[in-house]
Amino acid sequence: MMELENKTILLTGASSGIGFALAHLLVMEKVNLIFVARGIEKLDELKLSLENYPSNVLTIKCDITKKDEVQNAFYEMKKTFGFIDIAILNAGVGHRTKVTNYKSELAEETFGVNVLGMIYWIEQLLPDYLNKKRGTIVGVSSLADNRGFAGSGFYSASKAAASVYLEGLRVELKKHNIKVLTVKPGFVKTPMTDKNKFPMPMMLSAEKAAKIILKGIKKEKRIVQFPFPIVLSSKLIGILPGSVYEFLADKFFKE
Repeated sequence: MMELENKTILLTGASSGIGFALAHLLVMEKVNLIFVARGIEKLDELKLSLENYPSNVLTIKCDITKKDEVQNAFYEMKKTFGFIDIAILNAGVGHRTKVTNYKSELAEETFGVNVLGMIYWIEQLLPDYLNKKRGTIVGVSSLADNRGFAGSGFYSASKAAASVYLEGLRVELKKHNIKVLTVKPGFVKTPMTDKNKFPMPMMLSAEKAAKIILKGIKKEKRIVQFPFPIVLSSKLIGILPGSVYEFLADKFFKE
């Protein structure tokens, strides 16, 4: 079991949803915390609400789709805390996009946050991790990474890209003693899922999801995926022949 006390932890997407819930758990671990998000006002409010807990907190405004902002943010956190022991790359976005309302700008934002934002952070972290032969990268993907779900093509594709990228990285970095964990939640109640109009079975609260994720990080699990019934159903959906999946998906998809 990994001990977190006195470690320095980066958390992106800390201003809402799972990140916000994780922030409230991590602050009790006696660690150095760096919260990153686009909205500095929300981050500062979060920091103020956590000032009585036994952790040091640094907030940094950063649009992770912009490589130069990630570089500047990394420089600022290194100047304050030095080595980043654990990077929880949690920031994510998703949009429902149907063919009747197709906008490539939404794809650019989705892949920019969910894939490139993760890559930009890892580019900054790797030199220190490789030099010291240690470090932990936690990338948040989704159980939606297994098929192309109608109306969520950009989101599913971005999460599939993130999962495959993290898997390759895990294999490559193992010999360097660098851990790569992939987090795959099912439906979690967040401002992002609040916009969905379709059924979301076995939805968990952000607080429950955060507890599962933190437990998985401490156990250094390769893949943290939940809840189990949705994990199982996603695996079954993933092995369906394409023609069968498309037939069933067409029956259930509503414009």
